[in-house]
Amino acid sequence: MQLPPFHLAIPVKELEETKSFYVDILGCSKGRTSEVWQDLDFFGHQLVLHINKNFQTHQPSNEVDGKHVPIPHFGVVLEWDIFNELAASLKEKHIEFVIEPYIRFEGQIGEQATMFFYDPSGNALEFKAFKNPQDLFAK
Repeated sequence: MQLPPFHLAIPVKELEETKSFYVDILGCSKGRTSEVWQDLDFFGHQLVLHINKNFQTHQPSNEVDGKHVPIPHFGVVLEWDIFNELAASLKEKHIEFVIEPYIRFEGQIGEQATMFFYDPSGNALEFKAFKNPQDLFAK
């Protein structure tokens, strides 16, 4: 089944630095742009960065597995090997993780790799991968 791409617009404090992060660090490609916003191809989805000079990040979190998961957050579920390649690339680029890449539910239904970090504007991202992709919505 081919999933339709989602559209997400997020606030950013400064467009150029945040755009550079998504393009140079995460490998997104640029789409339409203006002086106050930028469309990006975010792993096949449309992410739009909108300048909001008054944007304040609050960075609350919930405790999950003894770790403080930032909320809100967004990201993409990747294939297992692609997740590991991205995690290695982020480490090489010295990205500061909120939660370092690790495995949750190891050996159980829903086994997944996950990692959390912030973009330069303070938006929290989570990337994850399921050992068995069919477990995405498993109970």
